Amino acid sequence: MTTPLQPAAPERDAAIASAAFALAAAWAQLHRAQLETIRALELQRADRARGAIQRVRRTLQTFTTAVAVFDRAARAVAERWAAQDLPLLYRSGATLALARALRHLPLDHRSFTWTDRHQAAITSLSARYYTDLITRIQETVRRAQAFTRTAQVQARTTAGVDRRALLDRHGLDTVVYRNAAKHPVDAWARAALGQQATTTVNTAALTLGRYDLDAHWFECIDGSECGFTGHNDLDKANGTIRSAEDAETWPIAHFGCIRQWIPRPDLTTAPGLESGADL
Repeated sequence: MTTPLQPAAPERDAAIASAAFALAAAWAQLHRAQLETIRALELQRADRARGAIQRVRRTLQTFTTAVAVFDRAARAVAERWAAQDLPLLYRSGATLALARALRHLPLDHRSFTWTDRHQAAITSLSARYYTDLITRIQETVRRAQAFTRTAQVQARTTAGVDRRALLDRHGLDTVVYRNAAKHPVDAWARAALGQQATTTVNTAALTLGRYDLDAHWFECIDGSECGFTGHNDLDKANGTIRSAEDAETWPIAHFGCIRQWIPRPDLTTAPGLESGADL
């Protein structure tokens, strides 16, 4: 029988919301500094008057300082997320998976322990996701630097700065994906952190089930229409039993995935099971 899909753990939602808010706030402050810089340069149209070049230089130096403030603030959020939030989410995922697994087994009460395998798993996840966030931050710093160079060139012309062109090419209120699509920072942060958090929680459940409970099979709980490898996969995930190998390959299927895994060590010796079969 399929176990009902449970709401996301409150601590996971709270961690995602807090980190996403902090990242969005850092980006918003940088974007405000960009708009203030453009306004200042518009008032300082280079008309060859004495001191014009120096005023432009001071304005852009103020923006450079704002970029450094952004870099420190955003990096601090990424560090807290990787070093504190993700390990807590991992432990929460493992603890919940253990409680669910014990419903199917006549075992004495157990508690989660940070074994070497769990330590290695969270270390790998934290390092990977920290790098992902830092890469986004570095990309934004490079975009800010490109804005500075372009604004400086424009400000030294008699026409002055072109607000629309600067914001179209170098606007700092979005994150640019590999396909050049631009997304609002808040939407990106929630999606990215949500994917990282869910994968971390599910990795904890799978690692605990396979190596602490010797589970060969896992019950997959997901949205009713979600395919196992993605939305368009005709192999529906919810309410199916999956091998440990398949589960580890697809801990989630897509951004925003609500997939959860329940270790089923009680099925380890069950005959005739096939990965993907309905429970």
